[in-house]
Amino acid sequence: MNLALVTETFPPEVNGVAMTFGVIARELGRRGHGLTVYRPRRADLAPLPASSDYAVVPLPGFAVPGYPLIRLGLPAGGRLRAAWTRARPDLVHVATEGPLGASAVAAARSLGIPVTSSFHTNFHAYTRHYGAGPLRGLVLAWLRRLHNRTRRTFAPTRELIAELGGAGFRDLALMSRGVDTLCFHPLRRSADLRRAWRADDEHPVVLHVGRMAPEKDYDLLFRCYAAMRAVNPGLRFVLAGEGPLRAGLERAHPECHFAGFLSRPEIGAYYASADIYIHASRTETFGNVLTEAMASGLAVAGFDYAAARQFARHGESGLLAPLDAPEALVAAAELLAGDPFLRAQLGRAARRAVDEHSWERVIGDFERDLLQAAGPLPAGGGAG
Repeated sequence: MNLALVTETFPPEVNGVAMTFGVIARELGRRGHGLTVYRPRRADLAPLPASSDYAVVPLPGFAVPGYPLIRLGLPAGGRLRAAWTRARPDLVHVATEGPLGASAVAAARSLGIPVTSSFHTNFHAYTRHYGAGPLRGLVLAWLRRLHNRTRRTFAPTRELIAELGGAGFRDLALMSRGVDTLCFHPLRRSADLRRAWRADDEHPVVLHVGRMAPEKDYDLLFRCYAAMRAVNPGLRFVLAGEGPLRAGLERAHPECHFAGFLSRPEIGAYYASADIYIHASRTETFGNVLTEAMASGLAVAGFDYAAARQFARHGESGLLAPLDAPEALVAAAELLAGDPFLRAQLGRAARRAVDEHSWERVIGDFERDLLQAAGPLPAGGGAG
């Protein structure tokens, strides 16, 4: 197929959606599909080397106010219609719901090009973290309308598919996430990093990787950390990532190590050099960081939903807390801080649990679904 991928986040950005579609673009290109990626221009980031697997078309965008690491694309319907009139794709896949993504759906429909979409971010759930709770219904209605104008909407878990279906989303399909078990591997453990963190067998390292933003529930994360230090005062806490909360967190917690933005190879070594991963967020659609931690052999604790529910078994390959029980997550964190034998046991089992979940299988399923969606609609079918 000749495919167009429209996304407002893509490597070299480091986040779950960018990583996911960076892998998908590479692998679809290697399977013989012609793929062009349309994304906002990122002159502020070091560019990736040119890839022979896909082409990239940078488009105008703008930084989110107060959060310059995140950029949205400006509406580009005219440019996209012109490009797709000259070289018509067999299918357009829209990965994000910002202004660029919305204009791509409209452009594809106006040209009669099949278009599919992905649901990766609970924007409607984020409203309560940014003082916009009353707008939740409007945001959800916007997302529903946008996705229901596409032939198929892919979501990363069956749990989310059921939730979206109950909210009126149609034509839903599963696109799970794979795990890069080479980049994230216990053998990438670094003695130099552990020395820099002043860590040893008696002083385990708790790692957190992610966007430092309100929706990630840093208050609960640091409650877990405080409880863990009460059990094991020598415990170290390392945080990798950037975001609007970073400066305040650094001032409040000078004893922690804030690593900032890390490249993908660097983050693999950080994971493998830690011992424990606590996933406190309850707004994820999947949570790649948890599977990356498991692949790296860490003992993990998180809430029983999304990636944790799909990959971890409570007491066997991780510790899971009910979504409505933050104190249970704090208790699980305390347990990991004080029991080195449990940490080792869970870490070994975590690696085994993700070992067979390769990207090859996930992308094969996605490729098949895209081929099907690119075909003629059945009589009377079609997006609204």
